[in-house]
Amino acid sequence: MGDGILIVLLKSKSGEGYIDVIIVVLSSMLVVALAVQVFPVFIAKSQLNTFADEIIRQAEISGRIGSDVRNKIEDMKEQTGLNPSISWSASYVSGSKIQLNGEINVILNQNLDIGFFSFGSFPIELTSKAKGRSEVYWK
Repeated sequence: MGDGILIVLLKSKSGEGYIDVIIVVLSSMLVVALAVQVFPVFIAKSQLNTFADEIIRQAEISGRIGSDVRNKIEDMKEQTGLNPSISWSASYVSGSKIQLNGEINVILNQNLDIGFFSFGSFPIELTSKAKGRSEVYWK
C-alpha cells in the first residue's frame, strides 16, 4: 500500500514544467526591461565622449574658444540631443586666443534619469573630459 501512494505522488508532478517555463519567461522579460532602461545611458555616454572630442578638435584648429567653437557646440547639441554643462580651461594669450601648443581642456557634464517603470527614478551624472593643444600661432 505504501508503494501505491508513492506512485500517485510521482505522477502528480505533471504541471510542474509549466510553472518552470512561466518563471523563466517572467525572469527573462524583467532582464529585457532592465536592459531597455539601462542601454540608453551607455549610448548617451558614447555621444558625450564624441561631443567632447569634436568641440576640443574645433578649439585646437581655431586656436581659440570663440564663435566657431560655439557653432560646433550648437551643431553637436542638435545631433546628439544632449545639452551638457561645459567648462573650459586653457592657457590664454589674450582674450580667447590660445597660443601654439597651449593646452586646452574641456569637461562636459550631463544628468540622465533612469527610471525603472514605477519603482522610481535614478539620476545619473555622466562626465566626459577631453584635452588638446592649440594648432595656431598668434603674433
